[in-house]
This record gives sequence, structure tokens and C-alpha cells, in this order.
Amino acid sequence: MSMTFSTITKLFITFLISLALTPLVRHLALKIGATDIPNKRRMNRVPMPTMGGLAIFLAFTFSALILFADIIPTKFFLQIFLGALIIIVLGVIDDIKELKPRQKTLGILLAALEIYFVAGVHFDEFTLPVIGTIHLGWFGLPMTILWILSITNAFNLIDGLDGLSSGVSIIALGTIGTIGYFFLHPDTIYVPILIFILVAAIAGFFPYNFYPAKIYLGDTGALFLGFMISVLSLQGLKNATLITVISPMIILGVPITDTVFAIIRRFINKQPITSADKMHLHHRLLSLGFSHRGAVLTIYTLALVFSLIAFLMSYSDNTWGLILLVLALFFGLELFAELIGLMGPNHQPVLNLLKYIGNPEFRLKQRLKKQKNEKKN
Repeated sequence: MSMTFSTITKLFITFLISLALTPLVRHLALKIGATDIPNKRRMNRVPMPTMGGLAIFLAFTFSALILFADIIPTKFFLQIFLGALIIIVLGVIDDIKELKPRQKTLGILLAALEIYFVAGVHFDEFTLPVIGTIHLGWFGLPMTILWILSITNAFNLIDGLDGLSSGVSIIALGTIGTIGYFFLHPDTIYVPILIFILVAAIAGFFPYNFYPAKIYLGDTGALFLGFMISVLSLQGLKNATLITVISPMIILGVPITDTVFAIIRRFINKQPITSADKMHLHHRLLSLGFSHRGAVLTIYTLALVFSLIAFLMSYSDNTWGLILLVLALFFGLELFAELIGLMGPNHQPVLNLLKYIGNPEFRLKQRLKKQKNEKKN
């Protein structure tokens, strides 16, 4: 099924609506006090209007309900919309009056439960090589909630530089939408179309958000984008194979990797998982001498690499070869994370192992260091 001229025109109109709404939302944010005040963790040096995700949400909703009413089933969209509305309200409140992590988690949990029980979007079963089909039953509930919570929070964590989260979202959603457009059953073509509508809405906001930004996504936008990506990618996982389960995880490699290493880092340093620090991927790139724009473009490139791998996986039938590819990818990610110090300078297990194997002098130094520490204790 080819993309029609009418569909492309409507997507362009969605882009224009978002482009027009963003300055209005910016004015509203300044008026109601939804601003990011500079501090030690913030990258902005002056108060910055936030809540920009509201413009994306409004453009997306209008387009899906009005412009694409002939393609997007109204009942399906309204079921998804209800969960998204919970996230938007949560984000707006947080942008005006900062919420505690536990409060935000409860809000996301409520939206995830709506998606599972009302929208009916969840894991049902998936197929593994040799083992065959695994029916999840009620275990699909915690799996679905975990997926939505993880991806939503992951996008919230990477929203630290101008245009970072919105740009990564465009890349991830564009990839998920394209794969879905060519591989999903024609009866469910409305799912990738809905994804492309969201991409168009983000694209209209993007010029105001890229460095130097005039408005931030805020939690309104970061939570909304993460939530929608988790739900729309999950929609394609029903009756999934191993490859279709892994593909969205690969596409979302940047936010997932950053979140996983943040959890590991805080666990190693005996810090609360919800504690804030300046050791995220974008922070580390800046500390290595990257410019603000350079760090963002570097992460875009990483996201594109993940997307390319996902495309290759979708076109291949060699499951075991793809498993080896994924293992090699994770090894490369671990090595990259250690090289830039994503877990901290004292936690480099893979690098130390490689040094240990091929360097007798390093082994001697490690033994001496260990003996020295034992004497101190």
C-alpha cells in the first residue's frame, strides 16, 4: 500500500498546525509560570518556557480526529487518547509545580492500566526459536506495565539538551512507523499512520526546540512522547516473534541504554534509583568537550544506527544470526559506555577484563592494588 498524496498533504497540514500552535503554547507557559529555572543540573542559563509537548498533543489529536477520521478508527483513538490525556495532565502539573518521582510513577501507572484494560493494547504471546509460542496470560499485565513505565521514564531522562528528546523521538517513531507500514497487516495500517501523524506534530515543534531552543518539551512533552512511543510500538507486538519483540528495543536503544546504565550506576554507588545526577549520556559527551549542538547530533547519529540495525533485523529471517548481532551490539554499547565513563571512572569491567587478558603489567598492578587495599582494611 503506497502513501497517497492526500495522506502526505494531511501530514503536512499537521506539521503546520503544530508549527503555529507552539508559539501560542510558549506564551501560555510564560503566563502560567511553566518555566525551567536555571540550577546546577539545568543546561539553560535563563528561565525557559516549558510545557511544549502540549502543542504536539493538540496538533496530534486534531489531526487524528479530524483530518484522518477516515483512516483512524475513532474508538481506537479515543481509547489511546484517554491514557495520553492522563499523561498530559500529569506533565502540565509537573511543569508548573514539580511533582515527586513517586507521584509521577503513579500517574504513568494509571495511564498504563487504562491502556491495558480499556484500549486493549498489551502483550499476548510471542514466539521463540526452538521453544515455540509462549502464551503470557495474566503475566502480560506486568509485562505491559513494565514496558510503558520503562520507555516513558527513559524519554524523560534523556530530555536534557535542546532538541534531544524530540529529535530522537522523530527517528524512533519514523523507524517504527516505516517498519509497521511495510510489515503489519493491511487491516492495521492505521497504526503506522497514527505514528506518522505524531511524527508530523513533533516536526512542527522541532524548529522551536532545536539548539538554541525557544521552548522546552517539559515533562508534558517528554512523558507524552515516551508514553506514545511505548504504546504505539507495543501495538505491533501482539502475537509477536522474537524479532518483533527485540526490534522496538533496538530502535529505542539510546533512551533504554541511558536508563539502564543510570540504574546500574546508582546501584553501584548505593544511590536511590530516582536520584538525579550529571552522568547521563549527554552530560558525558559535554564533559568530553563536545559542543551542545555536537552532543545532540552525536546522539542523533547513535539513534540512526540503532534504527538501521532494526531495519536489517526486520528484513532478515536468520534468527540466530540476529541474536548474535544483538549480543555484539550490547557488547559494543557496554564498551562505549565504559570509554565515556557512563557508569563512572571506577567501574569499567569490560575494559579491565580486556586489559587483564592482554597485559601482564596491568595484572601485576591490579594484584598490588588489591594487596594494598587488603592491608588498609
